[in-house]
Amino acid sequence: MPSLPQDKLDALEMRFQYIEAALSGGASQDEFAKLSKEHSDLSPIVGEITAYKKAVKDRAEAETLLKSGDKEMAEMAAAEIEELDERIEALFQSIRILLLPKDEADEKSIILEIRGGTGGDEAALFAGDLFRMYERYAASHGWKVTVMEESPGEMGGFKEIIANVTGKGVYARMKYESGVHRVQRVPATEGSGRIHTSAATVAVLPEVEDIDIEIRDQDIRIDTMRSSGAGGQHVNTTDSAVRITHLPTGLVVTSSMKSQHQNRAEAMRVLRARLYEIQREERDSARSADRKNQVGSGDRSERIRTYNFPQGRVTDHRINLTLYKLDKVISGEALDELIEALITENQAAQLAAMEAIN
Repeated sequence: MPSLPQDKLDALEMRFQYIEAALSGGASQDEFAKLSKEHSDLSPIVGEITAYKKAVKDRAEAETLLKSGDKEMAEMAAAEIEELDERIEALFQSIRILLLPKDEADEKSIILEIRGGTGGDEAALFAGDLFRMYERYAASHGWKVTVMEESPGEMGGFKEIIANVTGKGVYARMKYESGVHRVQRVPATEGSGRIHTSAATVAVLPEVEDIDIEIRDQDIRIDTMRSSGAGGQHVNTTDSAVRITHLPTGLVVTSSMKSQHQNRAEAMRVLRARLYEIQREERDSARSADRKNQVGSGDRSERIRTYNFPQGRVTDHRINLTLYKLDKVISGEALDELIEALITENQAAQLAAMEAIN
């Protein structure tokens, strides 16, 4: 059985105590904000470490009572040891998970991009279903969704929709949604009742600030063009839409809201997120040539999930998990069951990798 790194646990406790002393000792405003963030990050694991050490100490005391020779005390001690063993094991596993390396982007908000894939009008309708699923899921977590760019499908849904989802820890959960989502159902326009298969792609990019990634003025070309849309006094009357081309990579981002100033700002946000994700993927690839154990890596060519309407089931192919509650998943209500399973699988893979190294 693996053991906990005692030196690291002691160092975390000492750092936590230092931060608490510094926060109560008149730290400067800038330092206070930085230390408060670190205090918040360390608090969960230090709390578990404290509880773990107490449980181990209590078990040792119960072990002494077990050997005291007093029959009644020994029975009580045996019952307590059984309970403490369960608690120690639970705390041990919790601490191991909390010690895993953190994804630096986990706490960030995201840029969510959904595009209809193969399947024509049905793919656009499915893209709309996915967006509404994420809208409801975001609302259940207290996150805010703001549409940045959309291209409606001819029969409904979206050919493409880009949105900003803001809140605490959005990327930590939503990153598992990147990939190809496949749907199997009878389209409303299908008279023979034949099941069609279509798909939509989902990209989840951590939102980044100027300080996270630098974009030089000489590396971008900004073009203005006339907005296009469903109609209205602002459409096709002014050159308000913005297209930004990142010359070194060839990435092109557009935004066509009413305000040219707003469009430029929104397009730059999307561009920063895409460039940041490229850098992350390059770095991750350099760290490991074998990425098969990385659940939710965001490989858009990978079919990650199938939504089968006739059978009312959803299957996540990365972990071979099937839920027969499609209606609750597509409403966002049961989406966490899939995401929690993916998180658990990812943590197990990380733990196995760390044990193999050690």
